[in-house]
Amino acid sequence: MKQLSIRWKISALIFFIVVFSLLLGGMILIGNYIHTKEEELQQRSLLTARTVAELPEIKKGIIGTQKERQSINEVVERIRIINGADYIVVLDMERIRLSHPVKQLIGLKSKGADEGPAFAEHTYTSKAKGEIGTVIRAFVPIMSAQHKQIGVVIAAYKLPSFIEVLLTLKVEIILTASLSFLFGGWGAWLLASHIKQQMFHLEPHEIARLLVERTETFNAMHEGVIAIDTEERITIFNDKAKQMLGIHGDVIGKSIRSVIPDTHLPEILQINEPIYNKELQVRNLNIVSNRIPIKINNKTVGAVAIFQDRTEVKKLAEELTGVKAFVNALRVQNHEHMNKLHTIAGLIQLGHKEKALEYVFQVTEEQEEITRFLSKNIKDESISGLLLSKISRGKELGVRVTIDRHSQFKKIPKHLDHHDFVVILGNLIENAFDSFKNSDKPHKEVFISIEQNEEILSLSIEDNGSGIDEQHKERIFNEGFSTKGTNERGIGLYLVKQIVEKGNGQICVKSEQGKGTIFTITFEM
Repeated sequence: MKQLSIRWKISALIFFIVVFSLLLGGMILIGNYIHTKEEELQQRSLLTARTVAELPEIKKGIIGTQKERQSINEVVERIRIINGADYIVVLDMERIRLSHPVKQLIGLKSKGADEGPAFAEHTYTSKAKGEIGTVIRAFVPIMSAQHKQIGVVIAAYKLPSFIEVLLTLKVEIILTASLSFLFGGWGAWLLASHIKQQMFHLEPHEIARLLVERTETFNAMHEGVIAIDTEERITIFNDKAKQMLGIHGDVIGKSIRSVIPDTHLPEILQINEPIYNKELQVRNLNIVSNRIPIKINNKTVGAVAIFQDRTEVKKLAEELTGVKAFVNALRVQNHEHMNKLHTIAGLIQLGHKEKALEYVFQVTEEQEEITRFLSKNIKDESISGLLLSKISRGKELGVRVTIDRHSQFKKIPKHLDHHDFVVILGNLIENAFDSFKNSDKPHKEVFISIEQNEEILSLSIEDNGSGIDEQHKERIFNEGFSTKGTNERGIGLYLVKQIVEKGNGQICVKSEQGKGTIFTITFEM
C-alpha cells in the first residue's frame, strides 16, 4: 500500500478538483437557469396582466354596479388558472381589491409599497418576497374607452427556489454527476499512474532524499559542476563552482548568462555535441572544461559543464618551461664560468696578464649588456630570466641565440598573464633548439624578436634548423603529435595554440625544409 500511497494522493487531489469544478459549474448553470426563469416570468406576468386589463368584462365591472364588480373575481380566477399565475389582483383607483385568490381580502384596500407608479399609467414589473416566497409581479394600468385610467391589474408568478430548481433538474443533475464522477475518477487514476511512472515509482520522501544526496554529492566534488536546461536556466551549481568563479548565494533557476555573462555552456545546446578538455577563459579564470549535452530518450534537455582551475597545471607548465630552464641555466652558467676561470688561469700561468684582464673585461661587458637590455626593455622578470637562460642554454648546445635589440615587452594583453608567455616562448625556443639535432650546419642561430605598441604585440622565433616536413605542417598543433617519437612530447605546441586562442591572437608558421622555421604570434592589445 505504501508503494501506491502517492498514486492515491494524486488521484484524490485530482478527483477533488473535478468535483469542485463540477459543483462550481453546476452553481453557475443553476444561477443562469434561475435568471432565465426570472426573465421568462416577467414576460408571462406582463402578458397575463395585459390580457386581464384589456378584457371588456373587467373594464365594465370596475365602473359598473356592485353585482358587476363582484363578477370580476370569477373572470380573473379563470384566467389565473389557465395561465398558471399564482395570483391576479384587480384594483380600482381607490386601491380596493376587486379580485384575489384569498376571497377574504376582496373588498379590502391594498397597501403595497410598489403599486404607486401603476396608478400613474406606468407598466412595469418588480420582484418581491412574500408569504409564498419570491414572486415576479407585473403592474398594468386598466384604461377605459375614453383612455382614462380606472384601475390596475397585478399578475404574480412565484420564482422557483434553489432547492426547487434542483428537484426540477434532479434527473439531469444525477446523470451528469454520475458520468462526471465515473470518468473524472477514471481519468484521475490514469493521470496519477502516469505521474507515478514519470517519477520512477518513487514516493515524495524518496525523491527529496535523492535530491539532497545529489546536491551533497555535487558539492563534495573537487571539480566545478554547472548544469542548465533548454531555457538556459541553471539547474545545478555546486559549491566548488561558486568558489572558483566567485559566485555567492542561490543561483538555481536563474539565467546562466545573468550569472556568468561570458559563459560558453549554452553553445552545447546549439551544436548538440560534447566538447572535452577545452581550455576556456571565464570570469578571468583559466579553466579546462568538459561540456556535454544532457539527453533523455535521445532528446536534449540541457547541458552540463565539469571544469577545473588550470592554475596548478599552468604552474606545472611554467616549471617545465621556465623554472626548469632556470635550473638548466644555472648549470650552464656554472659550466661556462668554470671554463672562463680555466681560461683566465691559463693566461695568467702563461704570463699573459694583460690578455687575461682584457678577457675578463670582455666577458663582463657582454653579460652586463644583455642584462641591461633585458632589464630596460623586458618588464616581466619571468620572461627576462627565461630569455637569459635560453641564451646560456644555446651556448651549451652550440646555438647562437640573438635577441633583437629593438624588442620591447611592457604590457601583457588582456585574457593572458606572464605564465602564458613563459609557456609560449619556452616551448618555441626549445623547438628551435630541437631543430638542430640532426643538422650539421656550422652556424646554428635562433633569432628572437618581441615588438609591442599600443595596438599590437608580436612575437617571432626564427631558426635556421632543419625545418618542418610539409606533410606535418597541418598537424604540429594537434595534442600528442610529435616527430620526436617519445612519450613526453606532443604537448608543447598544443599548449601554445590553446594560449593563442584564449588571447584571441593569431599564429603563423613559415618553414622550408633544410632552411629553417619562423613562428610569428600576434595579439591585439
